[in-house]
Amino acid sequence: MEPILGESKRRVCYFFDSDIGNYHYGPGHPMKPTRIRMCHSLVMNYGLYKKMEIFRAKPATKREMSQFHTDEYVDFLHRINPDNAAQFAKEQVKYNVGDDCPIFDGLFEYCSISAGGSMEGAARLSRDKCDIAVNWAGGLHHAKKAEASGFCYVNDIVLGILELLRYHQRVLYIDIDVHHGDGVEEAFYTTDRVMTCSIHKYGEFFPGTGEVRDNGIGKGKGYAINVPLRDGISDENYKSIFQPVIKRVIEWYQPGAIVLQCGSDSLSGDHLGSFNLSMRGHAACVQFVKSFNLPLLLLGGGGYTVKSVSRTWAYETGLAAGVELGRAIPNNEYWEYYGPTYELDVRASNMTDHNTPEYLQKVREAVFEVLRDKNAAPSVPLQEVPKLAHDDDDDNELEDEESKEVRRPQRLWDKEKQHETSLSDSEDEGTGGRKHRQNHKETKSNGSDSLKKRRSRSPVLQGIAAALAVPRESSTSAQETPVASTSASAQVPPTTSAEVTQAPTEASTTESGAPMDIETWASTVASGAGGGEDVEMENGEKDAAGATTPTLLAERSTTIPTEGVAAPATQTTTTQAGEPTPGAEGSLSGAGAGDVVAEGA
Repeated sequence: MEPILGESKRRVCYFFDSDIGNYHYGPGHPMKPTRIRMCHSLVMNYGLYKKMEIFRAKPATKREMSQFHTDEYVDFLHRINPDNAAQFAKEQVKYNVGDDCPIFDGLFEYCSISAGGSMEGAARLSRDKCDIAVNWAGGLHHAKKAEASGFCYVNDIVLGILELLRYHQRVLYIDIDVHHGDGVEEAFYTTDRVMTCSIHKYGEFFPGTGEVRDNGIGKGKGYAINVPLRDGISDENYKSIFQPVIKRVIEWYQPGAIVLQCGSDSLSGDHLGSFNLSMRGHAACVQFVKSFNLPLLLLGGGGYTVKSVSRTWAYETGLAAGVELGRAIPNNEYWEYYGPTYELDVRASNMTDHNTPEYLQKVREAVFEVLRDKNAAPSVPLQEVPKLAHDDDDDNELEDEESKEVRRPQRLWDKEKQHETSLSDSEDEGTGGRKHRQNHKETKSNGSDSLKKRRSRSPVLQGIAAALAVPRESSTSAQETPVASTSASAQVPPTTSAEVTQAPTEASTTESGAPMDIETWASTVASGAGGGEDVEMENGEKDAAGATTPTLLAERSTTIPTEGVAAPATQTTTTQAGEPTPGAEGSLSGAGAGDVVAEGA
């Protein structure tokens, strides 16, 4: 693994869900999700985890899918399974489900994983949390608004682009799958905010669309670029058409972000494709697009010779991280599948290239003619970015502290990244495994390294309510009870439990020094909180009179301190390692139980 000379370091977020390999389209079906697990095994054993952050994205919900797909279609995918398929005979015909797009156990969960990774990758790019996001489980470019097509049910690409459009005026979509990216083109065929560019085989070949003259309608006229090719195109000829077209498109369109669908069925020897690209010829497209230094979302797609797909996507993951992987494949759980060469390479064959130089020149000129019809890139008036529920998540994120130089055994990675039964043939694994975003590099089981989110209107008032529930006779003994910290890694000044519990007592006096009862003190704090707005306490600050008082801070999606916050001693207990006991159910010490919930990064 050698660094690529002359390249600046790019921040890479890589999304993988170990459950993706459990799903099976059926015997004899060419689409095999296990290829993504094989690719991930290579990525880990090459040591690429040191060069990037690895995440398990939250699966997309029905509501998120409905940003593009119809509610009826999403509900159909959610309800149907092999056991009740006969009850949905009419719907199967309506939504084109049953042949190329079969019904299998866990269909909706499979779609959720694919879409969730693409949407999360786009969101992190938009919020400048990374420069390149990778989701090889995505790239399902044939799915339509209310129809499955070409092994694709939910169009994660469209959902990811919609996320990018919330922050970027223009988004460029590039498709190097051997099949035309018809689903994405159709979704944005009438808009100028997304330019689609598909390089594909055209003719008597699925889906039968993508002629060079198909370039959009209405406001989107000229913003759909199609490069139809013939069988057997080589690395050299592919480069001669890809680089000039993409360079001209990027310079003219000036996108704010790029989505690159890296379908590997354009490789030589693919079971369904008919191109003759080598692994390095395919990867050269990724490297060329990366060289423009724009936010880049890398997605998977087609690819039906699994050992070629896993090799290529692992190699391209290395390029995204700024390194070139060695030729010898390291030991991994799928090592025997890479024989007899056991090398990271997919070679071109000696098949005939039917793309003559004259034909390629004609296609280039036709594409450039489409671009010449437009004077300049379209502009978008300034507008407020729509607010979504996940927008505040990254603001609260605590960075992972694990050393990337420590190589852990594969079995330890597996314990974090997959369920116990994720390598079995059963897709019905129960719930609880993919409930939150999970950073694969986390090694701590407490809640301090996860996202914190408030669910109550006023944690302070809840703490006051808990205090009011304690009889006044027992208030002295309650102050002597130590409050344990739930996090050993919170970056706040150390505060003893005595200081925490005594703060309300020291503040419970009037200006004349007379004792103030707890009801009056609660009333004073409530009125200072702005009528019930979200607040949090910082102990140890002094008012003008010198008395230590709780400081009220208006909440603005900040990480809640896990130390130095008063809480009833019975709500949270900790072990010697600082981890919550099972009885606490993951609650953090705070104003009251249930004030915060933990989510993985």
